[in-house]
Amino acid sequence: MDKNPRKRTFRRTIWIFALALVAVVVCLAILDQPHPNAHLEKVGTVHFETSCTPGVAAQFDRALATLHSFEFSAAVDAFYRVLKDDPNCAIAYWGIALSQWDNPFAGHRPPDVLREGAATVQKGIATGGKTQRENDYLAAVGELYKNAGTLNEHTRTLNYEAAMERLAHKYPDDFEAQILYALALAQDAQPEDKTYAKQMLAAAILENAIEKQPNHPGATHYLIHVYDVPTLAAHGLNAASHYAVIAPSSPHALHMPSHIFTRVGDWQASIEANLASVQASREQYSPGELLHALDYLEYAYLQTAQDRSAHGVLEQVQTAGRYVGGWRSYAPQSIFRYVIRRADPGPAFALAAIPARYALEREAWTEARKSEVYTAPEAPQTDAITRFARALGFARSGDPASARREIAELEKLHAELVAKNDIYWAKQVEIQRLAASAWASHAEGKQEEALSLMRSAAAEEDGTEKNAITPGPLKPAREQLGELLLELNQPALALKEFKATLLQEPSRFRALYGAAHAARLAGDSGAHGYYRQLLSICKNADGRLELEEARAHTARGAQ
Repeated sequence: MDKNPRKRTFRRTIWIFALALVAVVVCLAILDQPHPNAHLEKVGTVHFETSCTPGVAAQFDRALATLHSFEFSAAVDAFYRVLKDDPNCAIAYWGIALSQWDNPFAGHRPPDVLREGAATVQKGIATGGKTQRENDYLAAVGELYKNAGTLNEHTRTLNYEAAMERLAHKYPDDFEAQILYALALAQDAQPEDKTYAKQMLAAAILENAIEKQPNHPGATHYLIHVYDVPTLAAHGLNAASHYAVIAPSSPHALHMPSHIFTRVGDWQASIEANLASVQASREQYSPGELLHALDYLEYAYLQTAQDRSAHGVLEQVQTAGRYVGGWRSYAPQSIFRYVIRRADPGPAFALAAIPARYALEREAWTEARKSEVYTAPEAPQTDAITRFARALGFARSGDPASARREIAELEKLHAELVAKNDIYWAKQVEIQRLAASAWASHAEGKQEEALSLMRSAAAEEDGTEKNAITPGPLKPAREQLGELLLELNQPALALKEFKATLLQEPSRFRALYGAAHAARLAGDSGAHGYYRQLLSICKNADGRLELEEARAHTARGAQ
């Protein structure tokens, strides 16, 4: 035994240092893995033939499955891991470029995203695919980024759709080509087209793909998007019931069925889907998915008058930072700025919409007019949400002058969107401006003008569809027309507007209550049925005055 204490201390130090070094190496090796629970992941079944080395085939398929469930950052990382193991795998650049395009339904991309995507495509072309098919895929995705400085986004997506159509026809046995062509069709479907021609063509392709590949995450996912309109929503129930089963490891797959549940008014199913997605988003540090699911969750809670739970969602937005690695400030402003820096309109939309919904759905006009505006330079439609809520708050509480100031801001935001050639969101903001102006005119005693403006808003909204990033209009224009007619003591006409709203937004609280109340005032026998339906969907409600009215009416009817 060495009796020298200095030598013993030195050897002990060396051993401790060596053990620590081993621990660091092991930790780094673990962190370098594709996913800490990769062997437990369930993301669906995808297979894409490539000319890359056989050793990366499983990695490539997993990356593509992740992309199909719109886990874009994870997909980019996964494709880069493919390139790390096979630098000559040119088709991996195709996967990265398609992932960088992000959500095809989210709207305009900022210049830095377009530059990054174009650079990725060029890297793939420079590397060179080993087959013509791989080069065709690279050329197709390049259409999304080509000449972005001179061609608007809609033209480029149409060019991409045409390229994918050619690719699908050229390789009829390639399921990925068929499925991605269907997604391109859905991306280009115009909200004014009430024949839903592109949606129906995409649906036929996807239904066929699902029949042959029932566990393919993309086919089922995109079919939900195709059917995410009131007229088609019932056709999407089967896909909605299966997507979360196919890819339960994906927060987006857990959330996505709620698009269909929302369209058919199945609020409890929407709540359950989004609670699962929220939990998965926290665990996987996915801020965008977390906020998107919270917006849908907030909407469902408010339709069922679960206002305490809805307020809980609002609080989660205010503390969302604790669930996202690297965030240290939990203030809503900090979260908003983080999202805006990433130029992602989806999460930014949710951050603005959740507090606005909480005020407007409860008709808390004082809360609405105190809503704080966070500027989103890349997404003026996000600012418009809060301006609209503030305008309604002021007008409905008797301050039309302040409402007019908010309406002036909506006009500026509309002009910004027109200048960006963002026609869809420009129209949505114009609908908000018309509706807010109607309420301001009503508060000023200009009733004919108010009705004319609100009818114009309702007609404009009838000619469009809601975007995929939102569960529905912040406040349906035709529903507002019904409420305005009630204010003007015209319940029979108001009832017609609420009925029309319910065809588009089934089981919506304010439209159901409006129909019940208008029917009662008009002496219509349908009041009892509307009140009963309202009480049925609000069986877990915290309590609202409207429900007291419903209980009183149904109690009298039972006597």
